[in-house]
This record gives sequence, C-alpha cells and structure tokens, in this order.
Amino acid sequence: MSLPKMTRLPSVRLLSSIQRQPQMLFPSITPLTVPRRAGSQGEYRRPGQPKQDKFPWQSINFSFSKGLEGIRKHFMLLKNEFSERWIGPEGKPILEHLLEQNRVIWEFRGPESLNEWTVSSDHEIGGQSEAYLKLGKNNTCFLYGTLSSTPPKDGETRYSGYCSMRSKQLQASFDRKKHHDLSSFNTLHLRIRGDGRPWMINIGAETFFSHQKDDLYNYFLYTRGGPYWQDVQIPFSKFFLTSRGRVQDDQHPLWLDKVNTIGFTLGDRADGPFQLEIDFIAVSKDYAHTEEFAYELYKKNPDV
Repeated sequence: MSLPKMTRLPSVRLLSSIQRQPQMLFPSITPLTVPRRAGSQGEYRRPGQPKQDKFPWQSINFSFSKGLEGIRKHFMLLKNEFSERWIGPEGKPILEHLLEQNRVIWEFRGPESLNEWTVSSDHEIGGQSEAYLKLGKNNTCFLYGTLSSTPPKDGETRYSGYCSMRSKQLQASFDRKKHHDLSSFNTLHLRIRGDGRPWMINIGAETFFSHQKDDLYNYFLYTRGGPYWQDVQIPFSKFFLTSRGRVQDDQHPLWLDKVNTIGFTLGDRADGPFQLEIDFIAVSKDYAHTEEFAYELYKKNPDV
C-alpha cells in the first residue's frame, strides 16, 4: 500500500497500516537497542573501599548469649524510661527542668566517655588523612592527627582532605531513636583548646523525609592556638542549613527539640598535623540574646 493511498484512509485504519508495515515507510531506520544493566552487577562500592567477597549474613554473630544480653539491655532501658517519665522530663523534677539555665551534655572524665564518639577521615575513601581520639592528660577529649589534601589515585575522586569527629546517635529501648531536647536553651557553650585552625561545628537534627538525611546545621569555630583555654558561646540562631557541604537557599531555624548529633570537621586544606582538645560541651540560656534566626527566610505565600 503506497503512502498517498494510506493518507486517504480513516485514522484508525491508517494507524493499523503503519504498525503492520514500519519497514516499508522508513526502510533506512533501524530499531534502537538500549543496553541493559547486567543482572550480576553488585551494589555500589565507594572508591578506595575494598571489595568484600562474603555474604552479608556472614558478618553477623549468631550467639545465644549475645541475644540474652541484648534482651536484658533493652528491658533495662525500657525500665529507665518509665522511671524517668514518672519523675519528670528527662528524669528531673518539673520545677528544676523549667528553671534550668545551663546543662552539660558531654563531659570527658574517663575512657568510657570516648565511646560516645566516632572519628572519620578521607582515609575511608582512599585518602591519606589520619585522625585519632584519646583521653588527654587532664581528663579531656584530645583529637589529633594529620590532614592531607592529596586525592586518592582511583580516577574518580577529585577532592580530598578532611577529618571529623561526631557524636553517636542516642538509642532508646529496642533500638529506637532518642533525641536531645534543647528547646529551653539558645546558646552552645564550648571550652576548647586548639592550634589556630578553623573548624566547622555540625549539628544534626531529626527530619521528616528520607532525602533530608544529609542535612546539617553548621557554624564556624575559630581556635586561637596557644596554651590557654577559650570559652566559646555560639547562639543557635547563627547556625545555617547545609546539605552534603552545600549551603541551602531555603533556610530555616534548627529544631532544638530533636537534636541527634554534634560534630567537628576540619577541612582547611592546610596539610600537616592538627589537634583539638575539648573539656566539655554544654548549652545555656542567654536572656540577652533575642534573635530567632540570623538569615533571610523565604515567605511561602508572600503578600501581593
């Protein structure tokens, strides 16, 4: 059937004729072939990470004694939760909770206090930076190591050079998330001693959606170096929202009632040794500070 005759047919018959004879109309066009992903291809592996040739369940310790220990631990946590709620918020009487003006969240007075923190660096992706955590001579948290901005030679990673320290997520009974309720305070109080390098303070809060899991609130921490301690007070209104290291256009204040973690990151591209000593991390209520948020907020429905 020729093309002029096909154009005189009704629309339904015209479409059926084109479907039956596609090669007659367009003989020079070959059908497209889309390459499919191989079914045997494994999960994504970060550059520099060694390949694991074992199944996921092989790294699990199926121990009966470990199971009994876990059950005992979770029921003890559940018992403590009920007893604390019976006394008051966070195990404190209601009057003490309302009149509280200062609270020490992390205080390093023994080796067991270091178990609440994790240390990471670009060594996990093949970099050359190293970070270590130990207890100082005066019962303080001593973070030290070497920073190197040389990227790994894997052909994929272009930037490198960071070291960080971050608190672990609080766990309630049966592996439920537990948050720090800091809604009664407005200032972060630190007592530190550094070597003159600039650090970044990271605060992680609970989010509604899974794509916001990388959201952090950041602010700068400038250490002056030397043998003297410095007391740093930073209002929570100064922290700005970032996601994967990028400052977001849509800013909003930090949710102080659902704080998960706090961390310190070094990435100033000054290769060499570093050290940061922390005595305590606390929060306080500054009545002279009345600022709610230091940055511009977008109006969802602006007045016309």
